[in-house]
This record gives sequence, structure tokens and C-alpha cells, in this order.
Amino acid sequence: MIKQFATLILVLASVAGANFSRAAEPTPPVTKTAIFAGGCFWCMQPPYDNTKGVVKTVVGYTGGTKDDANYEKVSAHRTQHREAIAVTYDPAQIAYDQLLDIFWRQINPTQADGQFHDIGLSYQAAIYYDTDEEKKAAEASKDKLGKSGKFTKPIVTEILPATQFYPAEEYHQKYYLKNSADFEAYHVGSGRVSFLEKIWGAESKK
Repeated sequence: MIKQFATLILVLASVAGANFSRAAEPTPPVTKTAIFAGGCFWCMQPPYDNTKGVVKTVVGYTGGTKDDANYEKVSAHRTQHREAIAVTYDPAQIAYDQLLDIFWRQINPTQADGQFHDIGLSYQAAIYYDTDEEKKAAEASKDKLGKSGKFTKPIVTEILPATQFYPAEEYHQKYYLKNSADFEAYHVGSGRVSFLEKIWGAESKK
């Protein structure tokens, strides 16, 4: 009888411990995902990766007319996709409006044919909205930028409904970390760095 009682105590303690363990596990944040096209997707990943509240980023392709996308097809402009970045974030730590502010500081919003030295549809900038709330926020942000006096030419960046997002090949993910020297040479050589520093100064680093 004593042995059975001891066994029961051990079982109950084990169950209680398991319940305590589950209760102690932190609740994962409720996240959202924003999608932006800002020219070469290599250059769009560092600013978001270094932002508090961003959970993860994935570069890829979106906005096309075909049911699949890869770098070879997209760079040849055969699918109508654009290079883009999917930014998964915790809205309790960072607002969508703040992600928009970061986006504008990475691109030339007055350029319609691509971004910097990269020309073609796959490099054209766009904001992809998933809800009416995001659409209104993007439109308000674009209007605010147009009235800011930062640019003398019209803001032509498109605001479009979100479509299927296809993650890019693994070697493109975090390219700035995997091939830092090559990335930096491209980043500077594309004309992006000098343009952003001229327009935004120190803010271009945020």
C-alpha cells in the first residue's frame, strides 16, 4: 500500500511539473508580415534585420503573372515579378508606419524604371498591402513624403495589393552576411549609398 501511494505521489508530481513547465513557456508574439519591393533585394534586408521588433526577413519575388518564380526567370523579366522582401514583425514593438519610414529611406521613390543602376520591372519599387488599413497607411505615408520637400520630382512608387510571395534561393538570403565584400561593392557601386546619403544624411543609416 505504501509503495502504491509513493508511486501515485510521483505521478502527480510529474504531471504538476509538466503543467508548470508549459505555463512557464513564454507566449510567442502575434506577428504580421509586410511586403516591400525596393530594387535589389540584397540591399533591403540589412535595414530591417537591424530593426527592433522585426522577427525575421525573407527576400523573394512577388507581383508576377506566373505561378512560379526564380532568379533566372525574374531577372530575365519573364514572369513580371519584382524582387521584394517579406518583413515579419511584432506590432507590439514596431508599427507598420515605422516599417514604411524605413522603406522610403532605402529607395529612390521618384524613379519609375527601376532602382538606381538596376533597370527593369523586377527592380521597380512598390508597397504591397494586405489590408485596407495597410493601404491607407501606405497612401498617407507616400503623401507625407511627397509634401516633405525631400524630393523635387513626383513620388512614383506604386501601392499594390499583395499577391503570392515566392522566397528566393537560399544563397540570396542574408547575402550581406554571406558575401559581405561582394555585397558592399555592389551596394556602393549601384549608386544607392551615395543617393541615400545625399537625401537623408545620417537618417539613411536608420
